[in-house]
Amino acid sequence: MTTDKLFQPQLFKGIALFTPGGDLIYCIDPDKQGRWHSHLCTALQEILDLPEPPHFLVPCYTATIDHWLDPQTQQVKTFAEAYPLVMKHQAILNAIFETNDLVWQPAPWQDGLCDRMVLSTYQSAFPQLWEEHDLVVNLDLSEPAPRYYPPARPIQKTQIKPYVLRLFVAGHSANTERILKNLHEQLERSLRYPYTMKVIDVLTNPEQAEIDQVSATPTLVKVWPHPIRRLVGDLDNPEKLLQMLGAKENW
Repeated sequence: MTTDKLFQPQLFKGIALFTPGGDLIYCIDPDKQGRWHSHLCTALQEILDLPEPPHFLVPCYTATIDHWLDPQTQQVKTFAEAYPLVMKHQAILNAIFETNDLVWQPAPWQDGLCDRMVLSTYQSAFPQLWEEHDLVVNLDLSEPAPRYYPPARPIQKTQIKPYVLRLFVAGHSANTERILKNLHEQLERSLRYPYTMKVIDVLTNPEQAEIDQVSATPTLVKVWPHPIRRLVGDLDNPEKLLQMLGAKENW
């Protein structure tokens, strides 16, 4: 499959901010001038209806990447690092930043900086950050931050209707990376409304696979909007993906 559309600028800086519950908000800045930490924390406050921006997540739950041009060789180079608390999310980081099988470097760790006990003291005031909302949000600074609406809450026609998706895979492999990258590109190209997608490894989370009635991988489950639908195996077929999402029916 070929396309003339470039999904990522060649030179850019990007930052990803995770929550303790595993939600993700990230930003790509081709101008390399954005105040990302501040913007991402403010957006999380708006999306999850927090009492204030969760600045305590920075830098413990962040990952940063820089595609820069070496003036001597005129070659594009990449520097990517993540804090230990989010190193386990390398697969999804490579999917959103389209960096294939890049191995992220661990960010310098300072004693006492990201103590789990200290961070847990914020849980009572920010319980939403410790919950799983299946959020993967690409923050466009030119647009207002989307609001999160749980599937159980009635959604008015004037409100955003985010798709809630779950991708079930078996282990971490080059094929998993390829599936994530292709699926991310197709969703960005096909859906006009926000979506969230959680990647679930059936080898480490068999209970969730049983709950969602998943018996084979890869399987993509559309949890919201109803009806619940599944696409098994052939995730590279754009036509089947659109039918499964109901995108042609809704738009």
